Amino acid sequence: MTESGKEMLAAARFIKEIGRGKDGARSLSRDDAQLLYGAMLDGRVSDLELGAILLAMRVKGESVEEIAGFLAAAEASFTPLQAPLGDYAPVVIPSYNGSRHMANLTPLLALLLAREGVPVLMHGVTQDPQRVTSAEIFEALGIHHAIGPHEAEAALANRQPAFIPIQVLAPKLARLLAMRRLLGVRNSTHTLVKIMQPFAAPALRLTSYTHPEYLEMLGKYFVGAAPAQRGDAFLMRGTEGETVANARRAQQIDWFHGAERTLLVEKQKVAEEIPDLPEGRDAAATARWIEAVLRGEKSVPIAIAEQVGHCMAVSRAIKARTP
Repeated sequence: MTESGKEMLAAARFIKEIGRGKDGARSLSRDDAQLLYGAMLDGRVSDLELGAILLAMRVKGESVEEIAGFLAAAEASFTPLQAPLGDYAPVVIPSYNGSRHMANLTPLLALLLAREGVPVLMHGVTQDPQRVTSAEIFEALGIHHAIGPHEAEAALANRQPAFIPIQVLAPKLARLLAMRRLLGVRNSTHTLVKIMQPFAAPALRLTSYTHPEYLEMLGKYFVGAAPAQRGDAFLMRGTEGETVANARRAQQIDWFHGAERTLLVEKQKVAEEIPDLPEGRDAAATARWIEAVLRGEKSVPIAIAEQVGHCMAVSRAIKARTP
């Protein structure tokens, strides 16, 4: 029994299926995946079994049915947010990577959308010892992190972008995310936080991938397994893992709506003209450059401006079809 009185889950039968290596392992059913991940979130799996599960999934890779079951358990583990009234459905921007080599312009995307009246929720990590996070740039801009769901909802109602740390939005997920520090490698939770939809109402999720195999798997998930009533999703190769368009070379963006997949933006070549980007990549320099863009003193990178337009159009369409 756990401290909360819940019975521990005997995970050996699941580990037996997924722990046979990349070639010998078998995938769990959607129901078993939801049961297992729910127990992991609730602390009903022993530490030894938890480590074995996370590493086994890392080696095997998640199937569509496993991601669907994991995500159902993940979204059931926290109270969903309420969307504000207005003409636009919320746009959800996960930010878990930050930047290492170039300026992180994800906060610019959020601020440009919010300026147009689109509710924008960003969730993610607050610090990374090797990267500049969106959270740090927001703080440099004077936009403080929401300390609770109600504060995030209030910011959205006031047409301000909201940043909510994952440990505030979904503490059970944050605990599994933090297992990376112990195991040294990412786990399935890093994929889940990038595709989860934290609102009760339909929303537009901006999602990204880094490795090509995830493009295939997530594409199949959004077409065949994602609940249509949760809204739409954009899927693109991440800009250093972030879901903002690359200012130097816009990535392909696929739009998933219902069970359909539409090519929204084709992969582009390197920009003919080098955009005027921040001189430094630190939070303070990036914040100053973003402020200059918002004042009209510097131009919005074309790829990001186009991304804003696509987000607005789909967000409005989602809202229009929502009862």
